[in-house]
Amino acid sequence: MDEQRYTSPLSSRYASDEMQFIFSPNKKFSTWRRLWVALARAEMALGLPITQAQIDEMKAHLDDINYDVAAQKEKELRHDVMAHIHAFGALCPNAMPIIHLGATSCYVGDNTDIILMREALVLVRDKLLSVLRRLGRFADTYRALPTLGFTHFQPAQLVTVGKRATLWMNELLLDLEEVEFRIAHLQLLGSKGTTGTQASFLELFDGDHEKVKELERRIAAEMGFAQVVPVSGQTYSRKVDAAVLSTLSGIAQSAGKFATDMRLLCHLKEVEEPFEANQIGSSAMPYKRNPMRCERICALSRFVMVDALNPAITASTQWFERTLDDSANKRLSVPEAFLAVDAILNIYDNVAAGLIVHKKVIEKHVMDELPFMASENIMMDAVKRGGNRQELHERIRVHAIAAGSNVKDKGLPNNLIDLIAEDPLFGMTRAELTAHLEPSRYIGRCPEQVTEFLTDCVDPMLERYKDRLRDDVAELKV
Repeated sequence: MDEQRYTSPLSSRYASDEMQFIFSPNKKFSTWRRLWVALARAEMALGLPITQAQIDEMKAHLDDINYDVAAQKEKELRHDVMAHIHAFGALCPNAMPIIHLGATSCYVGDNTDIILMREALVLVRDKLLSVLRRLGRFADTYRALPTLGFTHFQPAQLVTVGKRATLWMNELLLDLEEVEFRIAHLQLLGSKGTTGTQASFLELFDGDHEKVKELERRIAAEMGFAQVVPVSGQTYSRKVDAAVLSTLSGIAQSAGKFATDMRLLCHLKEVEEPFEANQIGSSAMPYKRNPMRCERICALSRFVMVDALNPAITASTQWFERTLDDSANKRLSVPEAFLAVDAILNIYDNVAAGLIVHKKVIEKHVMDELPFMASENIMMDAVKRGGNRQELHERIRVHAIAAGSNVKDKGLPNNLIDLIAEDPLFGMTRAELTAHLEPSRYIGRCPEQVTEFLTDCVDPMLERYKDRLRDDVAELKV
């Protein structure tokens, strides 16, 4: 590390080596060279005067990027693609005359961007699957553990710890479907020429339109794509970048929701993220157990959601067949969105693998609020005993206000059951009333919903990609 130059924390602290490699110079420029080989091979097959020896020479130098030559040429020519053509040609002197034949800069630039985005989406997909599997195990383990549900962050009807986890998972499933769609529908730019007309290739093939179309098919097949974009200017539509980053933004939204819920649960001391034996929560307050991993998820998620605006604005401001104001923005916005989402999923995976559930705290919070939630069942029981529903409703309302005051104004326990037991209108003993305070009676179909969701929605997805799943837990750098 050069301590006197800025280093992105996405590289030094957050993103995985795998994702960083996808957007590394080595990956980028070796892909340029593979595209030049694919172009030359297709042109040779279609009759242009290119030899196998020239192609073999190019293939021998796919990965030994001579950056010094490229840097010198770019300083001289002020053009990165031409600089790398000269650098490649310096290693392949026999092939130099036919490198990049008929192509424009976007042939390597845009096609490489599509290839890298697809590879990055596959890595994102695999990490989403890992998080889903971990949350699925958690949801199954706690499918029947009652906990307070919250609406407006006020106690509401009971849910279960596992059912709440399925809400996080369902959003990730939506994201996973989006990622699958993007992977399946990404198309190469192909060999379109300077304004998308393929005029240079039509000239090379003496006006043979079929050969021009076959050239693209061969290049796409060699690079692992079934299709190229049907029409374009010099570039593929920048709406593609906007769509991909919208998908990444969706993942950030889901992860941010999970992490926010976890931060609130940590405050309640009900569920906590992993906290290591020697971890320090605060430099000043030794007792602190700050939810720093989930806070980091929230921070990076905000970055991705805002970053997704970049390609949207870029797409709307491209002039006619192309303009270059996309380039500098694109070099930042697209890789950094992937690096940030990669970091988010690494942290999410780490947290999901080590969630800590404090059952006694959860039970205490449930029992503190359960008398209020049981009031409707108590009222129905009293009606069965001959009571008047409307009179009972009003009496419970009065008692509930008094019990609420006991809790909020006096700091005393919830005494609603005692107040009802003392009220002759109900005619119920304290033991009869307490029988209504069984949490499992108030969780509805939560356990069944968890099992059905895992069986019907999650398990088939995990089975489809079972060969892509890994058991190792993402290790955080900080």
